[in-house]
Amino acid sequence: MTSPETPVRQRAAVIVNPIKKTDFDVRVRVAEICADEGWDEPLFFETEEEDPGHSMTRKAMEAGVDLVIAAGGDGTVRCVAAELAGTSFPMGLLPLGTGNLLARNLDIGVDDPEQAVRAALNGTERRIDVVHVTVDEAVDSDTFLVMAGLGYDAGMMADTRDALKDKIGWLAYVDAGIRNLPGKPVKTTISIDGGKPVHRRLRSVMGGNCGKITGGLEIFPGAKLDDGLLDILTLAPKGRLGWVGVVTGLLRRGRGSSTAVEYYQGKRAEVWAESPLDFEMDGDHLGSATHILFEMEAGALRIRMPHGKKDPAVLTNPVP
Repeated sequence: MTSPETPVRQRAAVIVNPIKKTDFDVRVRVAEICADEGWDEPLFFETEEEDPGHSMTRKAMEAGVDLVIAAGGDGTVRCVAAELAGTSFPMGLLPLGTGNLLARNLDIGVDDPEQAVRAALNGTERRIDVVHVTVDEAVDSDTFLVMAGLGYDAGMMADTRDALKDKIGWLAYVDAGIRNLPGKPVKTTISIDGGKPVHRRLRSVMGGNCGKITGGLEIFPGAKLDDGLLDILTLAPKGRLGWVGVVTGLLRRGRGSSTAVEYYQGKRAEVWAESPLDFEMDGDHLGSATHILFEMEAGALRIRMPHGKKDPAVLTNPVP
């Protein structure tokens, strides 16, 4: 029996994507760090092709662990977060993917697994927002943490070459982006918080929960993970030099009279496209859609990040 003076040891569960290539043994390294930090031997659950992390996360919670670590790419993180949102279980990150979008926004070392695991175990804890997405009026919604997009950005994700991504990392998205520049805009309608619909001919509509995307590019200026607001960005290149106007609009952060780049904010956004467009969430291409509903849930997820970081992606003080 544990005496009153004996500290209770905590235990983590690790939801690991086994197909992610690493130069270290994830199980051995995480177990070593847990032991070094005074935590019990962690539980490990491997994701599967038909289940990228949902049931594994539920099993981890049923086991009564003190922390769930998502060890994989953005898809694994998204699935684990979808299950943890709205619960008392905190989430840590061990970035093993190419984009690692949430980790980059939280200053979690994408090339430093030891820092990432130690931050998960004993780092600063914050509450961040999640965004629920309903596609084509489906019964069930999905969840994203960084961004989701309809149109050009999703087509770029779908067209990224895996072999090239393995060789040069996130720069493979640049290659896909250039190849997908040609294309026709689609008539699109957007309504923010049930307000008056806005009609545009667009190449892309993106919803953002924080600012940084692949390559450290900040396309949602001022967006915070804990401000309770959804940021919407639209891209509408016009004419032969249309993408020049888009780049200019991004650099100006949407200021000015041009509609090439426009920003909106709210807690709920609805998008209708005249014809099906590619759709992605947190870098994962998920098919096509003509209707997307974004709904913000503020402060729904407890997340661990390194101590002492002053990342602009978060506003509030640590969770007590």
